[in-house]
Amino acid sequence: MSSTQKDQTNPKFGHLPLSTSGPQETILTGNALLRTPYFNKGSAFTEEERDTFRLHGLLPSNVQTLDEQVRRAYAQFKSRPDDLAKNTFMTSMKEQNEVLYYRLVMDHMKEMFSIIYTPTEGDAIANYSGLFRKPEGCYLDIEHMDRIEDDIDQFGEKDDVDLIVVSDGEQILGIGDQGIGAILISVAKLAIYTLCAGIHPARTLPVVLDCGTNNEDLLNDELYLGLRQKRARGEKYDEFVDRFVQASRKRYPKAYIHFEDFGLNNARRILDKYTPKMACFNDDVQGTGAVTLAAIMAAFKEAKVEWADARFVMHGSGTAGTGIADQVSDAIAQETGKSKGEASQQIWCVDKPGLLLKSKKDELTPAQIPYAREDGDWDKKEHGDLLSVIKEVKPHVLIGTSTKPGAFTKEAVQEMAKHVDRPIIFPLSNPTRLHEAKPQDLYDWTDGKVLVATGSPFPAVKYEGKEYDISECNNSTTFPGIGLGAVLSRTKLLPPSLIVAAVRALADKAPISNGTGSGLLPDVTDVREISVQIAKNVIQQAVKEDLAQEKDIPTDDAELEEWIREQMWEANYRPLKLVGDHEADAFARGEAGAASHQRTGSVNWTARL
Repeated sequence: MSSTQKDQTNPKFGHLPLSTSGPQETILTGNALLRTPYFNKGSAFTEEERDTFRLHGLLPSNVQTLDEQVRRAYAQFKSRPDDLAKNTFMTSMKEQNEVLYYRLVMDHMKEMFSIIYTPTEGDAIANYSGLFRKPEGCYLDIEHMDRIEDDIDQFGEKDDVDLIVVSDGEQILGIGDQGIGAILISVAKLAIYTLCAGIHPARTLPVVLDCGTNNEDLLNDELYLGLRQKRARGEKYDEFVDRFVQASRKRYPKAYIHFEDFGLNNARRILDKYTPKMACFNDDVQGTGAVTLAAIMAAFKEAKVEWADARFVMHGSGTAGTGIADQVSDAIAQETGKSKGEASQQIWCVDKPGLLLKSKKDELTPAQIPYAREDGDWDKKEHGDLLSVIKEVKPHVLIGTSTKPGAFTKEAVQEMAKHVDRPIIFPLSNPTRLHEAKPQDLYDWTDGKVLVATGSPFPAVKYEGKEYDISECNNSTTFPGIGLGAVLSRTKLLPPSLIVAAVRALADKAPISNGTGSGLLPDVTDVREISVQIAKNVIQQAVKEDLAQEKDIPTDDAELEEWIREQMWEANYRPLKLVGDHEADAFARGEAGAASHQRTGSVNWTARL
């Protein structure tokens, strides 16, 4: 829908609370309006708006278009000397003008994605205290748990927040414990939700749970902004997380909670605790698994592999590896009718000591235990390395999350290719220097039979005069659409069946599935349309399972897609309508969103009138 069409309220769905068409109401004028990122248009305020909102004298006289602003902003972006400087520039822009920020990124998605997210965001997080300019979100610390409810309450009324991303900073983007800097991964993740699925940026809340840090560099940094103490564990930590969850649920009962970059010993445990109670998600556990599962579905269609017969070897059994294994076993169960336990028997997990065995249960994480094999089955078989396991299992699918460069050797790959027609091999460790194998080598070693997806971007592979696209298992094609579906349906829970429904939508969009190319996953540049289809599947499954709490969800596919699109925020300037205090909600008062300059905390607005 164009910006001109959006100026007019959608006749069918314009009444919805999350509608994105028609004018936006505000009580703000003058500098207060210019200081509110989701209202500010800068030089693009029209002459009529400058009259109505008393902006003359506060802006240069020339009225510009959003496209002109984007061209200027892009030139400024390109002038920055390095990626971290570009990241800082983008952060500053987002704090001033959200529409311009998101439009600039959307217009240059491939170039800017790595700047506002991984890997550059990792550098910004590592340097958080040194680069700090202004707070962004909600900072909770474990030494003041009695304040959590009051701190959470500052960010809106009960219907003002749709999505919360929270991190405790223990395992950030492959760079480890970053303490208070984790607020930036919550901020970045929410930006991806907005870019890729149209979640309203002013209806989101980034949170950091400051439990201390075990990062000695941070503890010795005199500028460090977080708690200068070792990371808390045990009952105190669990109470802290629970108080955050309960306070968030009490204040924002409709909000979907996304857990991000928690440590290996906590990520799965926390997810398992709260999944039966509320709609929540962990991208490290579920997101990587979901996008990988979509690539597997597309590969199975091409290779004609049946789920009931498929054999999987996971090399690397940490949070990502076991998360993928869980998604795969959920899919096997759904596709075949097998129990989860039976499905897990089709997956062999290999870690540093070799194949996971039940005799090592004291050394296994809770997430690894379901995939440990009976020792008796392997007493007379080699199982201490990947090649030995491949020889015995003869897998259809080999997945790497080991962070061990070159782990998929020529010998191992060719052993796999002896036993299956189309070996499906996913070296997913990132960044690129940690990949288990290069896609070009995989094609060369298998005479071009391999089906490949990777964890980092790779150029197309050339083999015998043909070019093959290499799909990246980028979580950003998956978790935003799942979140959009959860938010719009107000699903009570997010069980595995909803995630498998989302995965099917992603797999259906793979170029190899629809004859438009060789990639096992669609490109991130198409992500907003992909998110519509993912959200549609999630919503329909939530309705089917009686989990959806939103009323009057359309049942017709085309109408449901229109309903979804109408509620997806777009990076376009909408007309502004000046209203009186008595008509204004928190959004109109400029108090919505974590970056608001207007927030005054919990105020009795009736008394104020």
